[in-house]
Amino acid sequence: MSGCGLFLCSVAARFCRAPAAFTVIRRPLLTSPPSRAFAKELFLGKIRKKEAFPFPEVSRDELNEINQFLGPVEKFFTEEVDSRKIDQEGKIPDETLEKLKSLGLFGMQVPEEYGGLGLSNTMYARLAEVIGLDASIAVTLAAHQSIGLKGIILAGSKEQKARYLPRLASGEHVAAFCLTEPASGSDAASIRTRATLSADKSHYVLNGSKVWVTNGGLANVFTVFAKTEVVDSDGSVKDKITAFIVERDFGGVTNGKAEDKMGIRGSNTCEVHFENTRVPVENVLGEVGGGFKVAVNILNSGRFSMGSMVAGMLKKLIEMTAEYACTRKQFNRNLSEFGLIQEKFALMAQKAYVIESMAYLTAAMLDAPGFPDCSIEAAMVKILQKTW
Repeated sequence: MSGCGLFLCSVAARFCRAPAAFTVIRRPLLTSPPSRAFAKELFLGKIRKKEAFPFPEVSRDELNEINQFLGPVEKFFTEEVDSRKIDQEGKIPDETLEKLKSLGLFGMQVPEEYGGLGLSNTMYARLAEVIGLDASIAVTLAAHQSIGLKGIILAGSKEQKARYLPRLASGEHVAAFCLTEPASGSDAASIRTRATLSADKSHYVLNGSKVWVTNGGLANVFTVFAKTEVVDSDGSVKDKITAFIVERDFGGVTNGKAEDKMGIRGSNTCEVHFENTRVPVENVLGEVGGGFKVAVNILNSGRFSMGSMVAGMLKKLIEMTAEYACTRKQFNRNLSEFGLIQEKFALMAQKAYVIESMAYLTAAMLDAPGFPDCSIEAAMVKILQKTW
């Protein structure tokens, strides 16, 4: 592997093996006000040369440690995960899900004190490369922790974290993110789901529907965004978005049948409906009326990992394609000997290098002191992986 390859696959965290899972030396969750990162400053016409490329410094010993940690996960995905079966049957087998739980993969970024692995963003990105070997599993796990439970980590109270994170980290409970609606997508402010405060102010009554919810048919815990009435500083009443932690056991929570998709068929995607669901006021996530900010922070903190997942998929595809090109003959020559085929491999390698570099750069910036605002970088990674 080249120096760049070693560098891009490295992370700044130390790991050690434990009997049933893994124990990690982790960093505290950064919650200080964000500072502007490189891309946002660039859009504002400001270039800070010294801070333009904050790649992490990683020693050879740390690289060896992370490779040891990744070994069991990579072995599982290459030897035990049957992606063809998952896609054909449109379901991840129960035994596969149980193995994912035993490896700690449902709690990768949940802090250790709540039973998770507490991975840094860089480590999570590296692990996502391996998980990306199966798209259905990758999407299921990403929807669970990158967006489904991430709001509890970022904006949850101590009581909310203590109540929900342990069972989410173990995989006993699965999380889902409910934002998009039939009439609202990227325009999150136009959602129609509504939560009305009860007369005794003990709970909210939630009504509405969400679409394209990954894990919607599996989830026990939902991060839901709804319109609520908020009294403004001038005394006027306005509709503002509020985030809620909703349990399926609250009642009135149903889901439609799983969508029969063209790809990633093993992940569960469906509509989720809330009918007079009683949500305790203690389950407001963040501040009443502050849901839009919570949603944006969740999405910005999780988007970058899709880049490393795609990088992992691309590198696997390059490996499979190269094996074919080196054995398939035409005109008494291997396909790999033709210039046009070699050009295709060069373009594939270029794309894998670019998306991997962007993902790890963004992860390193998110892990940097000062909690920089990497919203533009995260959006760039997401847009790039979607265009490929």
